[in-house]
Amino acid sequence: MKTVSKTLGALGLLLLALPLNLLLTAVALVRSKFVGPSRRKALRPSTILISGGKMTKALQLARSFHADGHRVILVESGKYWLTGHRFSRAVDRFHTIPKPQSPDYVDALIAIVRKEGVDVYVPVCSPAASYYDALTKPALSQYCEVLHCDLDMIRTVDDKYEFASRAASLGLSVPDTHRISSARQVDDFDFGGAEQDYILKSIAYDPVHRMDLTTLPRPTQAETAAFAASKPISADNPWIMQAMVRGQEYCTHSTVRDGKIQVYCCCESSAFQINYQMVDKPEIEEWVRKFVEPLKITGQVSFDFIEADDGGLYAIECNPRTHSAITMFYDHPDLASAYLDDGVPMIKPLEGSRPTYWIYHEIWRLVTQPKNIRSRLATIRRGKDAIFDWNDPLPFLMVHHAQIPWLLLHNLLHLKYWVRIDFNIGKLVEPAGD
Repeated sequence: MKTVSKTLGALGLLLLALPLNLLLTAVALVRSKFVGPSRRKALRPSTILISGGKMTKALQLARSFHADGHRVILVESGKYWLTGHRFSRAVDRFHTIPKPQSPDYVDALIAIVRKEGVDVYVPVCSPAASYYDALTKPALSQYCEVLHCDLDMIRTVDDKYEFASRAASLGLSVPDTHRISSARQVDDFDFGGAEQDYILKSIAYDPVHRMDLTTLPRPTQAETAAFAASKPISADNPWIMQAMVRGQEYCTHSTVRDGKIQVYCCCESSAFQINYQMVDKPEIEEWVRKFVEPLKITGQVSFDFIEADDGGLYAIECNPRTHSAITMFYDHPDLASAYLDDGVPMIKPLEGSRPTYWIYHEIWRLVTQPKNIRSRLATIRRGKDAIFDWNDPLPFLMVHHAQIPWLLLHNLLHLKYWVRIDFNIGKLVEPAGD
């Protein structure tokens, strides 16, 4: 019953916002008839296939490729067929495809690549999809370029333990990390000899448990054992136990071609990140460079760091996929070429670009955090909504008032529990979700 009332409440709030969104969209559509950006002519126009169509980062890449004169094909799994981004002016064609785990996944991608004459495939992966896109890369590469890490590299960096081990072998700083395949290993660990607290983290993506930063050991051994036993740790689902580094978190995005960084950004980070503003941290940039260059990585890699209170810098994980921080390149004229061309000088967000946010998240914060109203209003005033664009307003309307309501109605009909709405990723965060 609680889930039903929660879902109905969310639908009601979205309905209240609909008239204003409709008015804004109508004004923007009329305005775009008279004031529109000039579209550049690419020297070598290409057809670009982008996956992850429900996510804002896919929309941003589509807009950047389109603005540079390329043709964009957007795909997403059938569950998200109503993604608002399919209505973008930057999207020339939209297709639904099977889930990445499906045996038909690679054949569906190849069929689209051949039908649409795709030149480059740029995966915008969900956590689960990065492995399968690497698995399909050899077959797809017979028809188009695939801007994604090879399977061996995905297996290394997407495994938090293997990533920490590889980084340490390169002389790069990471927290003390242990692979855990049973709760008993936590119970048997000698916390008395440790200088730091530890946290448990799932190696496989877990949309619910990833928010739990409970430190170990607990006040008693029994509480420590009970906490470890409460997690779904097994030989088939290993976790890591990692030293807890306290300090400022940072996230980065890098688009890399043969070990050379061509797109780079860095932001302050948090567990649920929905605000992005470029910060200059040369030591983080240097860490990333020292990791990707010797490994000759090609693809998109996103690193998470913590700068400890004592000034030490530690990489805590690597996600081999596009980061939502790519939204900071909304006004950069060279993003497309930095993705597609070799030997392009590294680009960062323009100095004059504004921080990005998602306005419906900010409105919710205004309502639920009245003590922070001034700072939230300052965020809105100084920044830019990551979805809304005066020259391409339909995604803003359709994400909030078609895509998300459709998912809410589906969960309502099936009485499915959900944790929160993520407008950035375009989904409901739910147990065992994508």
